[in-house]
Amino acid sequence: QVQLVESGGGLVQAGGSLRLSCAASGLAFTVYHMGWFRQAPEKEREFIATITWSGGSTEYADSVKGRFTISRDNAKNTVYLQMSSLEPEDTAVYYCAAKFKSVSKWTYWGQGTQVTVSS
Repeated sequence: QVQLVESGGGLVQAGGSLRLSCAASGLAFTVYHMGWFRQAPEKEREFIATITWSGGSTEYADSVKGRFTISRDNAKNTVYLQMSSLEPEDTAVYYCAAKFKSVSKWTYWGQGTQVTVSS
């Protein structure tokens, strides 16, 4: 079955950096767009970043543009989220997701990894 497993979360001070990883299995990774989302306590899940199946195009939420970078390694079936200049407002559970390149709905989700930014 399809599995998306996030790792790399943790506690970091404001201004610091973290790199999240999401390892995918059970799917043809190279034909899936990948994305990162986050959900803070008592808030709805929000879009953070997405990268196309080829890695040729990326999009970011305005709140993270210039601070976060999404990338992928198709040889390793892994997508990354490099986070820099972290702020307490970035504290959330971060999820990766996958959708087949010809559909609009995010089909598969990971279990999430906690990122906590202290002030």
